[in-house]
Amino acid sequence: MHKASDFDYDLPPSLIAQEPLADRGASRLLVLEGASGAVTHRRFTDLTELIQPADVLVLNTSRVIPARLHGQRETGNVQRGGRAELLLVRELADGTWLAMGHPGGKLKPGRRVVFGDDSAVEIVEMLGGGLRRIRFVGTLDARGTLARYGEVPLPPYIHRLPTPADRERYQTVYAAHDGSVAAPTAGLHFTAQLVADIKRKGTAVATLDLHIGPGTFKPVEVEELASHPMHPEAYQVTEAAADLINARRAAGGAVWAVGTTVVRTLETVADQTGRLRPGSGETRLFIYPPYRCRAVDRLLTNFHLPRSTLLMLVCAFGGFEAVMRAYEEAVRERYRFYSYGDAMLVI
Repeated sequence: MHKASDFDYDLPPSLIAQEPLADRGASRLLVLEGASGAVTHRRFTDLTELIQPADVLVLNTSRVIPARLHGQRETGNVQRGGRAELLLVRELADGTWLAMGHPGGKLKPGRRVVFGDDSAVEIVEMLGGGLRRIRFVGTLDARGTLARYGEVPLPPYIHRLPTPADRERYQTVYAAHDGSVAAPTAGLHFTAQLVADIKRKGTAVATLDLHIGPGTFKPVEVEELASHPMHPEAYQVTEAAADLINARRAAGGAVWAVGTTVVRTLETVADQTGRLRPGSGETRLFIYPPYRCRAVDRLLTNFHLPRSTLLMLVCAFGGFEAVMRAYEEAVRERYRFYSYGDAMLVI
């Protein structure tokens, strides 16, 4: 059985993309044939040649919200204290929100963080694992606060402040439903034209939602993979999407998952034969070798952090040795890594 340290690899910091390319579709595409380990180097736009008319492309339409808020702690005499930062995770049924906060030791139940004269939150409850429950108490509700004061939650390995351009660029062109605090990055390479070209070829396009939480960036800190706690993430697969994917696969077409989030969602709702059942809920599914995917035939993804659950999923799909060798080649060939980086196709 693999340990977390097996998924370490050396990456020069210069290969971590700090800015997106001017053209979404201009990324490079490393193609890995999992069975043989063979690697070829293509352009992302070559996807229109690689995907077949009988296939189905599955997209995650979750939309990134401006989930990072900077404010000031309110002291007991209602004077402003030190700075505080909150990262919203998701809304709960009672209207409160899950959030992560800094400085954690100062953000205790009963304390408030003020963003402006019209917006503040109160810490309601500590939940462990860095999470707390908060309530919006200003005249602006959560969505109004995010619209006015929220920042694009760029990943921690992008060492710059977000710019107005990131609001559009750290978002897929087909994003539709608010809920993620990180982009489903494999989808960032698609332009509207590329999606149209794929549809014109006869390939079906299906959509689902997996709202990505901050746990996506959490490295696996325990050696025993089964001991790693996965944060729950909300998903929805409609009946129309499940029927479309099931029909294409039954007819001999391949299911192309755009991103690890799509893989996790499809595997969550698949039965033992790989047939999908529509539904919504939360998933904590952690996919790592020797897991065998039942519902996905092709995987489009980005290059992921060492020791990340995302890299472990890719290794489960493409084979540990083949994927880790492909990563070594990507480093040698100076591919751009992580969210704003290049893409990989595992077939």
